[in-house]
Amino acid sequence: MDRAVFLDRDGTINEDVGPLCSEDSLIFIPRAIEALRILQKQFQLFIVTNQAWIGKNVFSEEEYLEFSEYFEMVLKNKGIAIKHIYFCPHTKEENCICRKPGSYFMKEAERDYNIDLENSFVIGDHQSDIEMGRELGVSSVYVLTGHGKEGVEELSVEPDFIACNIYEAAVWIMKAGKDKKIGS
Repeated sequence: MDRAVFLDRDGTINEDVGPLCSEDSLIFIPRAIEALRILQKQFQLFIVTNQAWIGKNVFSEEEYLEFSEYFEMVLKNKGIAIKHIYFCPHTKEENCICRKPGSYFMKEAERDYNIDLENSFVIGDHQSDIEMGRELGVSSVYVLTGHGKEGVEELSVEPDFIACNIYEAAVWIMKAGKDKKIGS
């Protein structure tokens, strides 16, 4: 079984600029690429992102998929391999099963990619990211980038670690991950 890190996208890996579907608007958070390189040494990387902008008709699913392909290509050109990008196109009001904080996509990754959730991690800048991990007993890191800084005081679910950014999260995970043994 492989270990994984489930990453939120907007506000965690790249700046949250609102409806992100344009190559010109993609700005990576400082040291995010370095963090992903560190993490992929021991973990499979997955992105789990809510994209309600699709459900709100701000951009189409096709436009999102084109941008997502570009996003993944940029990361690949920087030496980063994302195993899979999961996205929820629904609005909160639609009450779907795939929207975070639900853990639907993590369960899919567990099944489809033989992921050991007990020894995996979640990183995100919203309480919903932390809740997604908690639902399955996955360790979580809350980052203070994106919406993280303004939302930290309102957290009702305690993460395992609060990091200034994804780089600090990666360093913590690499240390914490040594204590987690596969098959334990």
